[in-house]
Amino acid sequence: MHRIIVGAAALLFAALGWAQTETGATQFGGQARLQWIGQQASGSGPLAQANALQGGIVDLPVGTALLETELRASGHGLSSVLTLQQQRSDGGASQSRAWVNELYAAHGAGAWQFSAGKKIVAWDVGYGFRPNDMIQQEQRRTLLSSTLEGRPLLMAEHFDASTAWSWVWVNPTASNDASGAAEPALALRLYQRDGAVDWHGFARIGAHSGASVGAAASWVASDALELHGSLRTGAGLQKLLLGGTWTDQNQLSLLTEAWWDGSAISMLRRNLYLRLSWQHDAWQPALDMLYTPADQGRILTASLTWQGDRVQVQGGLRSYGGPANAVLMQLPVSAMAYIAGTWTF
Repeated sequence: MHRIIVGAAALLFAALGWAQTETGATQFGGQARLQWIGQQASGSGPLAQANALQGGIVDLPVGTALLETELRASGHGLSSVLTLQQQRSDGGASQSRAWVNELYAAHGAGAWQFSAGKKIVAWDVGYGFRPNDMIQQEQRRTLLSSTLEGRPLLMAEHFDASTAWSWVWVNPTASNDASGAAEPALALRLYQRDGAVDWHGFARIGAHSGASVGAAASWVASDALELHGSLRTGAGLQKLLLGGTWTDQNQLSLLTEAWWDGSAISMLRRNLYLRLSWQHDAWQPALDMLYTPADQGRILTASLTWQGDRVQVQGGLRSYGGPANAVLMQLPVSAMAYIAGTWTF
């Protein structure tokens, strides 16, 4: 099935290319990124213990070089994003794969917009955590941000000057036994702008997980201060986020968030996140920390980004720390380093 979808996306690119020669209405673009990620194996945790008992019994984390090319095409009510990836690990063989990030048809009728296919739909207001990410269910705080892989869905939206409604049937052909992001579900979002406050309401009924409802708000309190919060509850599910961003006139920003995730294991349910960043011309250095108070685990990340007209260069370090019994110290990796260059065309 996956090869069929990739093939369909390739055919769509070819068809839109022909349409462009006929009407000139199609848009093409994309980006190519070359990156390297180095990993240092942890000296504690199950993986390290197994390797200490018998060397070579498990594979230790290694560095990886990767070339990723993203192709975009849109026009005539169709949109497609296709990713091609070549990867080589230290001491390992090269691997190649391809996938479709988005492939959907859209049609507008006045205030209505209809979509069908594979599409990225990201909801909620948080940065480090999103309680009401009911459709995409993306992994947050990855080392390098990249285009997400959308979900199969049917979607209807209605817009006016200050209000938007969204109705989504996600994974309509999946088995009712599927869970997580692959679970069939019906979801609803209401967005309302009220002056300096953006209000959001959510509801979801999953074939496996049951019903849940949520709400979120983002308030621009002043030129320097933004506050946001999000809540989701239902079917034994409790998730809560509170946060805010302060930015001074020199583009120095401090983001603070605290959240409770009732679906996580006990030691990772309470979290505190801090991010300090500075935008200076084409440069953006940043430093962030995720802290888990229950076991005093922490993740520290330092990064530096340079952004040109078509070229972006990124680099950074991430380390995992805390007491020996902290959950984060049981991970197979204790530190990571990365560098990446991206060219947009």
